[in-house]
Amino acid sequence: MPPTLTTPRLILRTHRREDFEAYAAMWAEPAVIRFIGGQPFAREAAWSRFLRHPGLWQFLGFGSFAVEERASGAFIGEVGFHDFKRALTPSIEGTMEAGWVFAGAAQGKGYAREAMIAALGWADAHGRGDRLTCMIQEGHDASLHIAGRLGFTRAGLGLYGGREMVLLERPRGTLP
Repeated sequence: MPPTLTTPRLILRTHRREDFEAYAAMWAEPAVIRFIGGQPFAREAAWSRFLRHPGLWQFLGFGSFAVEERASGAFIGEVGFHDFKRALTPSIEGTMEAGWVFAGAAQGKGYAREAMIAALGWADAHGRGDRLTCMIQEGHDASLHIAGRLGFTRAGLGLYGGREMVLLERPRGTLP
């Protein structure tokens, strides 16, 4: 099970069944998925995606955290790490790949950086490998900006799902 992490405005915790409606709504928002495959997730696909979270933690010892806004108690997104065995060249398989996604109403408030700083602190102390990676679709300037502020630097370009991706990395233990 993932630990619970807190920040001044957020709680990072395990996904709960009662998060699913907000989770499915988030993955159906065109503005949210514009740079994550480009197609809104149907409810069934969102459910399959939702169910993988406990498995990542069980099999890899890391995964994604549900992000809850402390003031409202609402599920507003997720951050964390995964290894999806992506068909990507160059490969990032075997690394802790960082990722973050927030519902449209939660974007632009600094939540992604705040949550990821907490998650990166956890990964620096408990993760594996000497570096963390992430991939962001070329043109997704907001996420590229966040990645830079989190200490990720460009490591190259890759093609994934027919889209050009910026591959980034950061050494473990180098919180900004």
